[in-house]
Amino acid sequence: MQALPIFMNITHRPCVVIGGGEVAARKVATLLKANAAITLYSPEICTQLQALADDGKITYINAEFSENLLTGACLVIAATDIEAVNVAVSVAAKAQNIPVNVVDSPALCTFTMASIVERSPIVIAISSEGTAPVLARYIRTKIETMLPAGYGRIAGIAGEFREKVKAKFTTVQARRIFWEGVLQGPIVERIMAGQEAAARQALDNLLSEKSAPQHHGEVYLVGGGPGDPDLLTFRALRLMQQCDVCVYDKLVSPEVMELVRRDAELIFVGKSRDQHTLPQEEINALLARLALEGKRVLRLKGGDPFIFGRGGEEIETLMQHNVPFQVVPGITAANGVSSYAGIPLTHRDYAQACLFITGHLKDGTLDLDWVAMSRPRQTVVIYMGLVGLAEICRQLIAHGVSPDMPAAVIQQGTTQRQRVVTATLKDLAEKVDLAEMKPPCLTIIGEVVQLREKLNWFEPANYRAPHNDSNSS
Repeated sequence: MQALPIFMNITHRPCVVIGGGEVAARKVATLLKANAAITLYSPEICTQLQALADDGKITYINAEFSENLLTGACLVIAATDIEAVNVAVSVAAKAQNIPVNVVDSPALCTFTMASIVERSPIVIAISSEGTAPVLARYIRTKIETMLPAGYGRIAGIAGEFREKVKAKFTTVQARRIFWEGVLQGPIVERIMAGQEAAARQALDNLLSEKSAPQHHGEVYLVGGGPGDPDLLTFRALRLMQQCDVCVYDKLVSPEVMELVRRDAELIFVGKSRDQHTLPQEEINALLARLALEGKRVLRLKGGDPFIFGRGGEEIETLMQHNVPFQVVPGITAANGVSSYAGIPLTHRDYAQACLFITGHLKDGTLDLDWVAMSRPRQTVVIYMGLVGLAEICRQLIAHGVSPDMPAAVIQQGTTQRQRVVTATLKDLAEKVDLAEMKPPCLTIIGEVVQLREKLNWFEPANYRAPHNDSNSS
């Protein structure tokens, strides 16, 4: 994020606009919506601005720009078609520490004007930080179609009852839960239907009940998918936005974590080889304790919670403590990562079966079903197998798999940091070491890997063409 999004109260405060054309008129119209006290300086002005001046809505002064015109202003906009004037306005405003916007010149601005969706008192601002204003406006039109005008009325009535709700519910959590219940119930439907008096009466009745409703805790066991936030389910996103506490793993990507409610408490319980922030038994107990305290607990896991995610162990503990829970499946790494790497897990010409394996080391050795893993015409997907990769390759070759069997290791698959190394079984470990691959990684072994050359469709933003190695990307 290059710029901090803020909302500035400019009601009745002095704002200066330099310029008198159609662009200046558009900026003035925006400032007028915010009830600014506008003074406009320009040698000449368009008909629209002249009408505003004649009506007393703005103050117009016929003048060339000079630094002293900015004295006392809380905000300045330069909207002329003369570059030298725009530069002079920017320099003068910055010298006086006045926020300045120069139309279509991001480098001269200290703030940019966002595209606005207005449902007052709800206001949504969309900014491209000055790089793509047309795209920002396009996004605004998308949001416009999703938000009925009634949202402004909902916000207004919520504001009327804010103090009553605060008096009724003594904690922030209780107030949040109350409002979430209201916003998902019939009161909102009455407001949207124009029955605002009935909605106010219903809210009064709800707040007049003698005792505040009891809120019980719950656990949401949510699969966060392999990393790309676009792969989350709608249900996962909804629960991520209403939790009080988020207990999350190391494999949850930063992009997915960005979608957790901003004010939720975050508790990291990630694990890596030989390093556990909390033992699994303590994580189980933590989830139960937090829920029994009345909190809505998001247990966020990478991939799917029931595929090498130990979700079953966690809900066993919750059931023992009579804690209500929901389970939301996620796209497991095998599906998501293989797809983004251009490697289908099954293909009628190469593989009719797929085997998921966890490659955890146990007591310094690997205890895997090598016979099952060595069967022909199948794809083997290995989770958490990077540390033991050399031994895995050696054992498979020893159990009859061809040393020339295609294989791949994908690091941080589905994200903009995705890297892929392809090789054969005999040289995979060496190439992975040379590429300095780091967890989280997924290993795919099977004839289907050779299809990556044809089916490789995903090019991360940080993609760089490989140097002297056609088998890595």
